[in-house]
Amino acid sequence: MYTIGFDIGSSSIKAALVEKATGKSIAVVSEPSVEMGMIALQNGWAEQHPDDWWQHVCNASKRLLKENGVSPDSITGIGISYQMHGLVVVDDKGIPLRNSIIWCDSRAVTIGQKAFDELGHNKCSEHLLNSPANFTASKLKWVKDNEPEIYARIYKFMLPGDYIAYKLSGKICSTISGLSEGIFWDFKTKSIANWFIEYYGIEENLIPDLVDTFSDQGGISEQGAKDSGLAIGTPIFYRAGDQPNNALSLNVFNPGEVAATGGTSGVMYAITDSLSVKESARVNNFAHVNYTTNNTRIGKMACINGAGIMYRWLMNNLKVSSYEEMNELAESVPIGSDGVTVHPFGNGAERVLNNKTLGTRMANINLNNHTKAHLCRAALEGIAFSFVYGMEIMKSDGIVPKVIRAGNDNLFRSEIFSNTISTLIGQEIEIYNTTGAIGAARACELHHGDFDAFGKHIMNNDYVMGFKPSKNSSSYTLAYNKWKKELELMLEHLVNTDE
Repeated sequence: MYTIGFDIGSSSIKAALVEKATGKSIAVVSEPSVEMGMIALQNGWAEQHPDDWWQHVCNASKRLLKENGVSPDSITGIGISYQMHGLVVVDDKGIPLRNSIIWCDSRAVTIGQKAFDELGHNKCSEHLLNSPANFTASKLKWVKDNEPEIYARIYKFMLPGDYIAYKLSGKICSTISGLSEGIFWDFKTKSIANWFIEYYGIEENLIPDLVDTFSDQGGISEQGAKDSGLAIGTPIFYRAGDQPNNALSLNVFNPGEVAATGGTSGVMYAITDSLSVKESARVNNFAHVNYTTNNTRIGKMACINGAGIMYRWLMNNLKVSSYEEMNELAESVPIGSDGVTVHPFGNGAERVLNNKTLGTRMANINLNNHTKAHLCRAALEGIAFSFVYGMEIMKSDGIVPKVIRAGNDNLFRSEIFSNTISTLIGQEIEIYNTTGAIGAARACELHHGDFDAFGKHIMNNDYVMGFKPSKNSSSYTLAYNKWKKELELMLEHLVNTDE
């Protein structure tokens, strides 16, 4: 018997087939074969059509079954992970009224900042644990203000994973964790933040019904089965945003545990049981997958939009063949990249920089001495320094990291990248060969509540290696301080320019 996990990303849809008894990953497929595009009608905008995700989900599920000779009847559960903060709006027939405004779209930054200022920083921090910023609620407010004819036809809004669950089951619902990532949840009253949505003029009836993160969230409908190749009635047992899900995939559930990811964006995601927030404008705070109104588990997240996308951009423009080649080039250059620095903030507004759009900066390049190898090393270091910068903010907000776990992705496969972070934070990084899709598939069993068995499946199947802090940290510290000083000067210049 097996479970299937879907990971609804902005680049691709991944689907994993996992053996139920052992948690062993049998197969992972990705659709489409080339990276999904984004629709950018204006600078800073990013949209995708929800039905494109659905088509790729269906193609992926059919491939998993066919290529592995698995009967649909042997699938006992479905888990869904999805790109966070996206907005899907549908009419009363469940048809999308517009493209989804996805996570890296920054059009609603000013709306969220205005709300933060007018409602009061303290109130937002105490109740929402965040500035409203550029999250789903602010995007919905943008639709209300700029596309009133569409807003008037909205029956429900959904997050991307909610939409895929709806297409599978015909049931529109969400979770507390999902609402918290959209900034619809009041952590102080442990209920929907009515005062906040009233401020935005959003009707409460647009909010989906709530289900528990680990629960029977609906069975696959006749139409869902026809489209996906899965069996009618197969239950959806789990859904979560990609960062809480990545933490789950790495067995990160308890205070002091940290999950790090290095995909298109980079994330340091730490668990706390405290509702105290000092950096609500720069660090995200969401209900973790195991949050309940009786069990406070908050995921405190520092996000770097310009992470893997920076390294991919460099690979494409340097005309090198692979990330492995880039890593080899980088290893030929000493720590600090002989003075070359890269600040990788070119993928929209950065929350850790108070929602400033800084752009990518490559500096201190000597045309006689520096080569593409220096750019490769400086890019890896710059992205790693961004992670460290984010962790510094979280430490000032009360996080004391006890263990850091990361997936075996392109960035963390680089010894330079992982050693830089490990040394500067002073904490070993454990690397696991898992994915969000595998984690979502395994999470189907957590509705039984057996977290110990879940953790053993990860340790038994996925552990790869660890990166320990270098005993000689002075070169890393010197390079980081230089990079950080340049960042502070860039931010100061940006503020002066705005004034």
